[in-house]
Amino acid sequence: MVQTKSKKLNISPAQELTVLRRIVEITNSAIDLKLILREVVDVVNDMTKADSVFIYLFDEKRKHLILMASKTPHKKELGKVNLKSGEGITGWVASKNEPVAIKKNAYQDSRFKNFDVLPEDQYEAFLSVPIVYKDKAIGVVNVQHKKSHEYATNTTSLISLIAKQISGVITHAQLYEDTKQKAVQFDSLIKVSQSITSEDYLDEILNLIVVVTAEMLNSKICSIMLLDKKGNELVIKATQSLSAQYKKKPNVKVDASISGQVIKDKKPVAIDDVRQEKKYSYRDLATREGLTSMLAVPMIVKDKAVGIVNVYTKKPHIFTQEEIDVLQMVANQAAVAVENTKLMEEALKAKEALETRKTVERAKGILMQMQGLTEPAAYRIIHKKSMDSGKTMKEIAESILLMEELR
Repeated sequence: MVQTKSKKLNISPAQELTVLRRIVEITNSAIDLKLILREVVDVVNDMTKADSVFIYLFDEKRKHLILMASKTPHKKELGKVNLKSGEGITGWVASKNEPVAIKKNAYQDSRFKNFDVLPEDQYEAFLSVPIVYKDKAIGVVNVQHKKSHEYATNTTSLISLIAKQISGVITHAQLYEDTKQKAVQFDSLIKVSQSITSEDYLDEILNLIVVVTAEMLNSKICSIMLLDKKGNELVIKATQSLSAQYKKKPNVKVDASISGQVIKDKKPVAIDDVRQEKKYSYRDLATREGLTSMLAVPMIVKDKAVGIVNVYTKKPHIFTQEEIDVLQMVANQAAVAVENTKLMEEALKAKEALETRKTVERAKGILMQMQGLTEPAAYRIIHKKSMDSGKTMKEIAESILLMEELR
């Protein structure tokens, strides 16, 4: 490989002042995380004349640094490429809260982490600076050059200052995004609650719940499975999936399935990739349908599990505790809907039985009076006529009452 002389770029006081003015403008702009990161990338790029600028943000719940912005187009990689805390040079910088500057052969550094989807990993020079907020790294800014490049001390210092200045606005923008997401989730939960107090049939309620939940958690498939009367199998009762194969999926045995374990333990289960999970019964179906990660939570009412709610994602996804908690809330409300519907059905059956009994009693009285029959004999006539005609005893009794009225 032909060695080229490394370049060294010093920032003049005038350039530094211009950069700082732009940073002030960014910090005073609207709270839009994507826009803020895009502006910071542009500022760093203009200042360093870099071939690549990346910004990773730290997701504390997942313990990962996630690629959130870049100079070069990476639509598929943004939000997907991630590093564990301490992994790669980027992870090292975040964990140590210290910048790293490598002027050549950066990819040979023992800490370097290569991503096949990022051609920038073949670049020679690498500068990585932590984004620090209240003495804690919340992200990292990476600058790369294709050829050997020596990063001047004042360049590193200025990027560190930029990172410090924008850390607060990034944190506030993230809180704003979280608040918006929670507002959407809350609105979705309200819709579920409203469905439960309505007079809709159970199937309609459950179908509404899966549609709202899939939208809320951005899942490819959401389904609700209820225990059968014997409590041995879970049966799909609702799903927003358009797949005929998924809808026709056989009942799931409680004693030999992950879903059944959720019922028994009354605890959520998350699986990173169902296609690789030996305990998952329908790996072939998951592969055909493009399902990867799964979260299953029990539907609990009065400390009893009556079913489960499943969500599947198309791409690998690590479910956060907040996502688990939200789905558990939905599942428990769905359980209330099921329980309320069962109670309503039982009440209607009891009312129907009482009305039938009253009608039959009146019809027996008419037969006893007209034909001089005993009560058991009158009952046997109504019962036999019901069996012979295929009609209910109430219908036969009503016919007798009608004949009496027409006399």
